[in-house]
Amino acid sequence: MSAQEYIGDELQLFAHAINWKNYYGGIIRGWFGQKILEVGAGLGETTRHLCTGQHQEWLCLEPDTKLCNMIRTKMVSGQLPKFCSVYNGTTADLQEKNLCFDTILYVDVLEHIQDDYAELQRATHLLIDQGVVIILAPAHSFLFSAFDRQIGHYRRYDGEALRAVCPAELTIERIAYLDSMGMCASLANRLLLSKTMPTLPQIQFWDRVLVRLSKFVDPIVFHHIGKSILAVMRKRHLKNQLHGEETRT
Repeated sequence: MSAQEYIGDELQLFAHAINWKNYYGGIIRGWFGQKILEVGAGLGETTRHLCTGQHQEWLCLEPDTKLCNMIRTKMVSGQLPKFCSVYNGTTADLQEKNLCFDTILYVDVLEHIQDDYAELQRATHLLIDQGVVIILAPAHSFLFSAFDRQIGHYRRYDGEALRAVCPAELTIERIAYLDSMGMCASLANRLLLSKTMPTLPQIQFWDRVLVRLSKFVDPIVFHHIGKSILAVMRKRHLKNQLHGEETRT
């Protein structure tokens, strides 16, 4: 088992970002299937907001043992549906169990993984044909700050970076930026404040004011700018993969 201890201490803080979770959740739920793997489930708060109760299976994968126990507590107390389960480990551990999913989620997780390409390769092997990988991650390298460094981010992403790590078996269906107003706040912190950790009032202002503004502004700017980037990658049908390999030979 590849158990690890999570070094960040921002999870409790961002659990208060209800409008943000509802915003991106409303966008990505349309790609959800029936069997979902959530990589890096953390406290289970993302699970609680995204899981509609209409799925067959939702596996919370979390390498930190303490966080896994917190998720189990939410399951026992009924805060998460009965079809949810938790596993203490990583995608490398799941490969040995012959499991497969139609949806794999990385919500603010991929940036914490040093070898992101290898991680997405493992995800591909856990995905059924036509299944999707959904990635939500911090956007733009120029916004990388002391806060990113403190909570264990290796990088921030743009469209080109996500295309570079997309495995050959997957095709990108959508790339979009979210939270254009939050990007302005992040840029100000990067240039002027350089704070390592936001305060609760700052998180509440961002969530209650800036996120609500972003919901209106993001479509106007055609999702071309934002603090976060969303990518949806779909696994090609096996016949299409074989045809692509024959074409290249």
